[in-house]
Amino acid sequence: MSAEVRLRKMRSEDVAAVHALELAIFPTPWSLNSYEFEVSENQASEPWVAEVRREDGEAVIAGYVVPWLLLDEVHIANIAVAPLFRRKGLARRMLQHVLDRAAEKGAQRASLEVRAGNAAAQALYASFGFEEVGRRKRYYHDNGEDALLLELDPLPESEVMVKPQ
Repeated sequence: MSAEVRLRKMRSEDVAAVHALELAIFPTPWSLNSYEFEVSENQASEPWVAEVRREDGEAVIAGYVVPWLLLDEVHIANIAVAPLFRRKGLARRMLQHVLDRAAEKGAQRASLEVRAGNAAAQALYASFGFEEVGRRKRYYHDNGEDALLLELDPLPESEVMVKPQ
């Protein structure tokens, strides 16, 4: 990606922009209140945004990830990249960052759910070594699609690709 990208912790002032992206990307979006909870109240959550500086100098949120550190596991609760910034390695950078941070904090494994029909996301997760360990039938309310349960066990050693700022 040629544009300058910075990963940083999500802040309360980011919630409206993150939620706007969420509404544009997902057929069953999280609520605004959910993101406010993740940023200010959920002790297990460490949400991040990927900020891209445009040519005009303005910084825009191009993606976000919400991981939960639960004992020795990191659960990727949500990850998304704005359509304009897809296929540029941004999701890979965010996921690597979250896995590295989780390993530093003692996590041994990672888990997530992905739509059975989302081949692009499944390919990304497979490239990290995630494997299917189960299926939640009719998990997604908008169309009854199944969710695949994926797990990465054990977490690989940190590759530290991205430094937070």
